[in-house]
Amino acid sequence: MPYNRRNFIERSVAVTTALFLSSLEGFASSVAAVQKPSAGFGLKIMAPYWGFSGSVTEFCRKAKADGYDGIELLWSPDIARELFAALSKYELEVGFLCRGDEPALPAHFSTFQKVLREAVEHQSQRPLYVNVHSGKDFFSYEDNKKFIDFTIKYARETGVPIYHETHRSRMLYSAPASRLYLEQNPDLRITLDISHWCNVSESLLEDQAETVALAISRTDHVHSRVGHAEGPQVGDPRAPEWQPAVEAHFAWWDSLVALKKAEGKTLTMLTEFGPPSYMPTIPFTNKPVADQWAINVFMMQAWKKRYL
Repeated sequence: MPYNRRNFIERSVAVTTALFLSSLEGFASSVAAVQKPSAGFGLKIMAPYWGFSGSVTEFCRKAKADGYDGIELLWSPDIARELFAALSKYELEVGFLCRGDEPALPAHFSTFQKVLREAVEHQSQRPLYVNVHSGKDFFSYEDNKKFIDFTIKYARETGVPIYHETHRSRMLYSAPASRLYLEQNPDLRITLDISHWCNVSESLLEDQAETVALAISRTDHVHSRVGHAEGPQVGDPRAPEWQPAVEAHFAWWDSLVALKKAEGKTLTMLTEFGPPSYMPTIPFTNKPVADQWAINVFMMQAWKKRYL
């Protein structure tokens, strides 16, 4: 058979995935937390709509079939009717992502408030939580604090938890930048997507353990993507070359789950491995190096084996 570069790469990726699938499964089950949880502990795992090419209804059907408890997606009134019908049909819970994107504070904050209210106050189904991309990394502390103050007050009024995500380009874009907000705002609750902090710091945060511990103490929701020193997403967490990054992330999640078990509280988690260009691609083809959906299902199963 003549040499075919694409076929060779595809076969290599398939073999690598098969070889190391069992090793991470063993890792997930062999170190499963044995701590007996207090009454009230729960773990709800959500599927990401980001990167799915089909309809919302098709997405909900697939998420339910593969064992997810719910879904997380960017709020949009344009898909509300289909979305809430599918959630009801497949008995799924929902978490929304809300944000503003304008570069100037007044318009940005106005959009942020508008979309957050739309997502929370829709009459069809109240979200389990709302994850927010809040502020900008170039806004001042005082301007970004407006987002915190608004969400704390609004969450109390509505009873819907609102979590600020640790996300690049946003208020909580790095560990040192986030520390000030966490220390000065004791009611701030967060979505921990620590992959972003690894990327920003070009490390696995070995020298920022105190800040990571503070963040974990304020976390109620997790985006369980594995990042590394040079990017927010490893090519495939099942591959051996990413073992140090995978183990570092699971160590952080271990601490968080232990805290929730001790407190008897529910933790929500989104399996958030993304599509290209978050997912690395093969040069000249733009073909992703791994199957996004399969990786996210794998992460869901690893969490269940490890923590339940």
